[in-house]
Amino acid sequence: MSVPALQSRRFGSGLAGDADTDQKPDGSGGPALPSRGGRSRLAPGRPIRFGPAIGPALLLVAWIAASATGLLDPKTLSAPWTVVTTAWDLVADGRLGSNLLTSVERALIGGVLGVVLGLVLALIAGLSRIGEALIDGPVQIKRSIPTLALMPLAILWFGIGEEMKILLIALSVFVPVYINTFSALRGIDARFVELAETLDLSRAQFIRRIALPGALSGFFTGLRLAVTIAWLALVVVEQVNASSGIGYLMFQARNYGLTDIIIVGLVVYAILGFGSDLLVRAAERKALAWRRTLGS
Repeated sequence: MSVPALQSRRFGSGLAGDADTDQKPDGSGGPALPSRGGRSRLAPGRPIRFGPAIGPALLLVAWIAASATGLLDPKTLSAPWTVVTTAWDLVADGRLGSNLLTSVERALIGGVLGVVLGLVLALIAGLSRIGEALIDGPVQIKRSIPTLALMPLAILWFGIGEEMKILLIALSVFVPVYINTFSALRGIDARFVELAETLDLSRAQFIRRIALPGALSGFFTGLRLAVTIAWLALVVVEQVNASSGIGYLMFQARNYGLTDIIIVGLVVYAILGFGSDLLVRAAERKALAWRRTLGS
């Protein structure tokens, strides 16, 4: 029995004598939330189709207008059509594709390792006081240390190869996943724990049916931060003794003053980060479709 089912069992049905009293989702008395089909005066409103793309589209329009009217100096920021031409040339000669593949591979491996590490540590610390005493302090210390500050040690320990780059990405990613998942675990309603004990659930059943579903909201919040941080960390590690990757391509372009190639790299990073966030948000909506929130 999962958290949504427990919510339905715990709060969804009332006594016959309480039929005239609406219940809020938290079980307290008062008017219930409007149904999914209704409209609320205070809610944000219905989702806008292609809404997440509106902001980036406006930025692109402003960039085109500023370049076309001469308000933006090409030496400061290349025009969009120049960037498109440069990107096409980089694709044609194979440089963009090979460097992009290397960057995605680094971010994917480091990101997955960081997410798994953050989730495991959050479960240990969130479900055990001993685990919290052993884990939470070191994680908070790591949280206050920028990834860039760890780079000298990582180079000394692992050299300048792929291991160092993947390690730094993973260390950057696991912190937001840990913090948000840990917070969500500790925020699970104690009544669900009592109900699990009443149903005589084992520890493994409790984690699978109560803890993990209850912490999904916090986990996805951390995951959205993590995918962005993974690309940010990638920019840093690829500009230190790298021989491939989008960051390396930008570093080389900086040495020769090639603004258009730098902008191509930034646009690629932006597309990767924005696309990753959209995928996580879509997965979050699907996994948490049972919730009734302003966003839904």
